[in-house]
Amino acid sequence: MKKLKEIIFRLENRLLQPDVRKSVIQLNEMISEDFIEIGSSGQIYTKKNVLKNLPSSPKIKFIVTDFRIVILSPNIIQSIFKTEKINQVTNKTTFSLRSSIWKNEDSKWRMIFHQGTPL
Repeated sequence: MKKLKEIIFRLENRLLQPDVRKSVIQLNEMISEDFIEIGSSGQIYTKKNVLKNLPSSPKIKFIVTDFRIVILSPNIIQSIFKTEKINQVTNKTTFSLRSSIWKNEDSKWRMIFHQGTPL
């Protein structure tokens, strides 16, 4: 379990890095084709939406805390964590509780679901 937690933690942190968030190629590799996100507004986003909109979003710095995982099956992992999100343009800071579901597809972990709830 410790090794899986480290793998998923690294993947979550990688997705929060500005250079990855700006890269359609890297996002495409990390997000499953059937990806769904429920945004903080309640709007539902697909992989197509993310690849179209995320690379043009403002530069954000994330700090991850309280990270844990739940093994749902041998190939499905849920991560649960908090973030401090700092907009690098406006310096506005917000906090959220986040959850992702990762699926091992062809020996590669890809995110299939994500939800962030403002705190």
